[in-house]
Amino acid sequence: MLEIGSAVPDVVLEDTSGQVVRLSEFRGTGNVLIYFMRSTSCPVCNGHVKDLVGRAEELAAADVRVLVAVPEDRAEAKAWRAKRGVPFRVVTGRGGTPHKAFGLGKKLLQQSGSVLFDRDGVVRHAHAATMPTGAYDKKGIAKAVEGLAKVR
Repeated sequence: MLEIGSAVPDVVLEDTSGQVVRLSEFRGTGNVLIYFMRSTSCPVCNGHVKDLVGRAEELAAADVRVLVAVPEDRAEAKAWRAKRGVPFRVVTGRGGTPHKAFGLGKKLLQQSGSVLFDRDGVVRHAHAATMPTGAYDKKGIAKAVEGLAKVR
């Protein structure tokens, strides 16, 4: 998992429409929160995404774009996004899961978590867990988002 203060790697992902998503494209344009789901079938992870959707306006007001990273392929991710009505960009890996690129390997279960990086590409929040109940650090994310205002 990434360290706070480190540079976010220039990972290349793919969204549900097949568009390439390079994390370097966000440099200078805004802050990005990536939430890594254990799987689209995980009810706990789906609850975390629902919470993020409920906080969408708050995050947008803080100039935070949200990406939801899933380990499934693009077709499964697209169907899940449509079924759930997720307004955020949903991304998958291009030759592996997006999780691996961030050090969220598969242990007993696929790890899940979140990474927030600022407009300069500096990691401001990083959290991971093997059990999905501990993967969504709502308070940690909120604190990091508050801290973004001080960085500007």
